[in-house]
Amino acid sequence: MYSLSLHFFYPWIYLKKRIFTFCTIETGQFFSSGHTNNWAVLVCTSRFWFNYRHVANTLSVYRSVKRLGIPDSHIVLMLADDMACNYRNPKPATVFSHKNMELNVYGDDVEVDYRGYEVTVENFLRVLTGRLPPSTPRSKRLLSDDRSNILIYLTGHGGNGFLKFQDSEEISNMELADAFEQMWQKRRYNELLFIIDTCQGASMYERFYSPNLMALASSQVGEDSLSHQPDLAIGVHLMDKYTFYLLEFLEEVHPASQANMNDLFKVCPQSQCVSTPGHRTDLFQRNPGSVLITDFFGSVRKVEITKDTINLTSSVKPPIQSIAEHHVLQFVADVSSQNPKQKDWHPPDGFILGLWTLILLVFFQTYGIKHLKHIF
Repeated sequence: MYSLSLHFFYPWIYLKKRIFTFCTIETGQFFSSGHTNNWAVLVCTSRFWFNYRHVANTLSVYRSVKRLGIPDSHIVLMLADDMACNYRNPKPATVFSHKNMELNVYGDDVEVDYRGYEVTVENFLRVLTGRLPPSTPRSKRLLSDDRSNILIYLTGHGGNGFLKFQDSEEISNMELADAFEQMWQKRRYNELLFIIDTCQGASMYERFYSPNLMALASSQVGEDSLSHQPDLAIGVHLMDKYTFYLLEFLEEVHPASQANMNDLFKVCPQSQCVSTPGHRTDLFQRNPGSVLITDFFGSVRKVEITKDTINLTSSVKPPIQSIAEHHVLQFVADVSSQNPKQKDWHPPDGFILGLWTLILLVFFQTYGIKHLKHIF
């Protein structure tokens, strides 16, 4: 049966492979950015109510990338605490990023992939490198490839060369750099944008050495990343300054926007953030001025007009139709030569009637006809 199925579907498998090969060769002619899909990994590493702002930071970026076109199936969202359902929250099922509760970034369609104690250094590194157990569902996997542009956003408490997870463990800048190198070696990304909002954030990208990687941080080494907008009703700060102004910038971006990375570098200058945001572009091959914001924060299928003539038939030489007809006929002949399946055996009606007669005779012989009423 398996051999029949493979022979029958071979023409379609062959055609699919030919089309895939053609698309792989010609993609670069149509997409100047070199990518065909977008992914986002958004991580809040802090627990406890007083770190409300870190959850709001992550959900703000999550809201923006979804609005610009990246679906939940291409977003891995990791929240170390559930502020929306915290008993201290005066507005359950909400997380606000603006004072006076103007903008609820939790919304009604948030899909959290890793929550609570699932947010660990080990799980984060496994998501990046793809080293997850076979039982891990697709929603918890980063299923990227060498045509994927990936946005990685981290927020939490950090220091010089490390970022804390759950206030119980840390990830170092060297561990993060090695994880990105594994991703590059395993062809898991085309270009990668790394953004971190934490104290001394620039120290986290100092050790990066993999190609096609661009990094931004909210503060330089020796500087704190400050919180923003205290809310009296909730009792905590709602966001960090850098992510607040990042969200304000992204609210002006639309899917067809021509805003580029140089515009993003200007977000939250020292006059607003107090800390000094930093960025690193020496590992990135393209000019940041030519990289659109939507190359990482959006998922737009671009169409570019070309004046060059591209032959779509030269690479497909075998006559696909004749091959398909041959294998369909072969499949029908093989099926017709099989022996028909035998029917299941059932006892004849006369056998069942004789069995009941024998039972009644034994009963009468043993108890007599006066007990016949106990049967019916």
